[in-house]
Amino acid sequence: MIIKSPITTDLKIKKLEDLQKLKPFMEEANLKINKSQIARELNVDRRTVDKYINGFQKSKHRSSQNCLTPYKDIIRELLSDENEQIFYYRRVLWQYLRDNHGYRGSYGNFCYYLSLEPELVSYFRKRLPARSESYIRYETPAGRQAQLDWKESLKLLTTDLGWVEVNIFVLILSFSRYRVYRMVPSKSQEVLFFCLDDAFTAFGGVPEEIVTDNMRIVMDQPRTRGSKGRINIRFQQFADDYGFRVQPCVAATPKTKGYVKN
Repeated sequence: MIIKSPITTDLKIKKLEDLQKLKPFMEEANLKINKSQIARELNVDRRTVDKYINGFQKSKHRSSQNCLTPYKDIIRELLSDENEQIFYYRRVLWQYLRDNHGYRGSYGNFCYYLSLEPELVSYFRKRLPARSESYIRYETPAGRQAQLDWKESLKLLTTDLGWVEVNIFVLILSFSRYRVYRMVPSKSQEVLFFCLDDAFTAFGGVPEEIVTDNMRIVMDQPRTRGSKGRINIRFQQFADDYGFRVQPCVAATPKTKGYVKN
């Protein structure tokens, strides 16, 4: 018994596209072809064969929905002059939309569709820092400072639960670079308190200050170049209980906590 190997999708499309080459011969010699037989051999509908004979070509580009459309009004409001928070980088805006407005699009698609809006492109171009700008490296004494950050929304494939989304808590001592990692399912304030308490136990003490960004579980109002911001009252109480000072970064200045960013 002879078993025919199944025809691949790419080869099927190539054979269908080649059908349009038959049309000039069919018209010139008044020939007819058995479209039903071709359809059976390629395992497609007879109407598909007819469509390709008449010149149809499958698009080489994937079409996707503009994922920014439902968020355009929110984005314009966030980037308006009336808003005290300034977004210097597209990634900061993308992460803010994910954390506060339920945005689920990828960062790549976000940047692509953002580039189609001239007013938004102009906004970020005006706020790009000068490339020649440089910063002085500084070190802190032992026990003075720790830097806090998250590696967010990592997707892991597990044998029992399939794909799961996790977050990595990171706290690093600026002097020794000793660091603590904790994998957690969420970034709630209770989870942050647990991770900090666990990290202090691992360190064997509490640093004088913790440098953090403007995550909403720490800051009710972000710190900017023109504003000191406002620390969340529950986080401030936690800091007072443990005896450390909260040192938020100015928005869009990741260099302030470069150790943990690296």
